[in-house]
Parts: sequence; structure tokens; C-alpha cells
Amino acid sequence: QVQLVESGGGLVQAGGSLRLSCAASGFLSGINVMGWYRQAPGKQRELVALIDSSGSTDYADSAKGRFTISRDDVKNTLYLQMDSLKPEDTAVYYCNAKRCITNVAYWGRGTQVTVSS
Repeated sequence: QVQLVESGGGLVQAGGSLRLSCAASGFLSGINVMGWYRQAPGKQRELVALIDSSGSTDYADSAKGRFTISRDDVKNTLYLQMDSLKPEDTAVYYCNAKRCITNVAYWGRGTQVTVSS
């Protein structure tokens, strides 16, 4: 089992920044890809950014140029630096970890990000 705990969410004004963290614990061997997803009220959960074990990253168009995903494998922590935040970034942000060989994914409980205009 893998446990993921997000932190760092909060209320910020438009144009501000937040840094989300996701602490991973448990059986982490074979976890290939980690990522951030978000879900706004009334909308489906959507991908924000991914990072694989080699450090390669991928971003949703809405996140490109504003968000940066990174990982610290010593601390077993995933980060999402969010700059130039917009009200439409308001959502619950979820951490995800995937073990591709078994196609099993794990989710955190989420952290609320609210961006005021």
C-alpha cells in the first residue's frame, strides 16, 4: 500500500503563488509516475502535471508556464509550485502515484486551493 498526504493548499489572491507538497509513504518500490490532478466543483477531475522516475514532466495546457512539478526521492515528496494563480485554478488538488507494471494508482485525500479575484 501507498499513502499520500497533500499539504500546502489555502486561500490566495489572483496572481499569487502556492506550493503544494505530497508526502508519500508505504511500499513505494516500482512507483513510476507521480502527478497532480484537480477537481473543481461540478467538474471532472483533470490532470495538472505528471513526472516520471527519470524526471520527465508533462503539463496540462492550463498549467504550462505557470506551474512546476518536481520530486524529491530522498524525502519521498512530490511538489507543485503554482505561480500566477487565477480564479479558475480554484479546485481540490490531488496527489497521484502509479505503479505502471500493475497499473495500480493511489490517491491522496486532496488539498483545497482557492484563488480570489
